[in-house]
Amino acid sequence: MEQVWLLLLLTIKVFSVAAQFNGYNCDANLHSRFPAERDINVFCGVQTITMKINFCTVLFSGYSETDLALNGKHGDAHCRGFINNNTFPAVVIFIINLSTLESCGNTLVVSSARGINAYGNTSVVQIGNVSGYIDTPDPPTIISYLPGLLYKFSCSYPLEYLVNNTQLASSSAAISVRENNGTFISTLNLLLYNDSTYSQQLLIPSTGLPLKTKIYAAVRATNLDGRWNVLMDYCYTTPSGNPSDELRYDLFFSCDKDPQTTIIENGKSQMGRFSFEVFRFVKHKNQKMSTVFLHCVTKLCRADDCPFLVPICSNREKRDVGGRTTWSPQSTSGNAVISAG
Repeated sequence: MEQVWLLLLLTIKVFSVAAQFNGYNCDANLHSRFPAERDINVFCGVQTITMKINFCTVLFSGYSETDLALNGKHGDAHCRGFINNNTFPAVVIFIINLSTLESCGNTLVVSSARGINAYGNTSVVQIGNVSGYIDTPDPPTIISYLPGLLYKFSCSYPLEYLVNNTQLASSSAAISVRENNGTFISTLNLLLYNDSTYSQQLLIPSTGLPLKTKIYAAVRATNLDGRWNVLMDYCYTTPSGNPSDELRYDLFFSCDKDPQTTIIENGKSQMGRFSFEVFRFVKHKNQKMSTVFLHCVTKLCRADDCPFLVPICSNREKRDVGGRTTWSPQSTSGNAVISAG
């Protein structure tokens, strides 16, 4: 979750300051005070971080919007905010572009932690933390009767998501990770293709696909800064759209994978690619078609760190379906519909 701190550095003796708001949307009864923690809001987005600071309490403290700057960069106009007087109270807005966040002195720290995720698997997950501060300049004198304002902010981005959505039976679907305050908001595309060139998207007929048809799948990141790559950690299927369905079949997790599944690209770019063959769930034996829902736990890893997170597997293929159901290998006829749920 996002973390916001506000530190007020006050002189020992503070003289009264008149509430002069100069036509801004402020209320003298509410804003004739020094800033408090509630006077800053931080919005952590996929491309930008936006901060809104109550401008009325800044004015009361004796400063203007030009006195506030990111990380002490008071001489750089690009590191200052701008006023929005169409809200109440008026605010100073700072926008940090994640692709150039270091330009105004903000920092990105990526840490890794190993633990058990929601699906019972042990995995290493990276967490990105962007932090910085907004402050007022130090006066050129020995003492000051104005408070020094220092707003600290932090956005934490857990970098593992479950990719799932409604049906893919027609062609493909765009999957958006659910927006949560303080988490990394990423838009992912899950696409199905006819062949290994990944040039023609798969069209699934109304009658379903023949069993053992090879499908080429891709998880792709869009609207994401180039420093992050896609790392597919765990892809599995269920006979329902519920990703927590107890009946599931694993396509791959780490070095353990189904023999008909081939991982083509993983952790090397903003697209992860793999192929698998169409199968049916045995529980659908009395149905004309077997609907298969595809789910992928996908990580976003920093490009320099991805090579250390990709599992090193031996040439011998490993397989462990974790006691979960498998399809009937004797059946080579019939159709199936591939979906994502």
